[in-house]
Amino acid sequence: MQKVLHINPEKCTGCLQCEMACSYENYGVYATSKSRIKVFDFHHTGRKVPYTCTQCDEAWCLHACPVEAITIDKMTGAKVVSETTCVGCKVCTIACPFGTINYVQETGKVQKCDLCGGEPACAEACPTQAITFVDANWTGLDRMKAWADKLGNQPAAA
Repeated sequence: MQKVLHINPEKCTGCLQCEMACSYENYGVYATSKSRIKVFDFHHTGRKVPYTCTQCDEAWCLHACPVEAITIDKMTGAKVVSETTCVGCKVCTIACPFGTINYVQETGKVQKCDLCGGEPACAEACPTQAITFVDANWTGLDRMKAWADKLGNQPAAA
């Protein structure tokens, strides 16, 4: 069963635990600047929104890479950057319409979410479950039902 990261911005408090967990998992240090997930702060509304690679089916990054440094992990479905193959040309960063692949100055390579091999540290660290790791076939039915209930989705009178 394939799984994906599901982000619910309504639950995000902006605590940055996801960023800290990601940097520690991938680099062994707590440094938000090294995180593969970022929490965007909409200052004018106070809303915080985590964002990272969605592992999209289109995989523009994978198709754009001239040296085939991005491959698909058969177990997780994640598009993974091979640091040994990557030449740091940044073509994938241009191809990604979501801006979730980043160039790392210190290594001269790019980085992106790889789902931590199937156990995303960001999801495990999120105290509010704003980030969860769910079945890829999840439809969001519960969320749709909750929204319908807010709009007056009540049983019909008999």
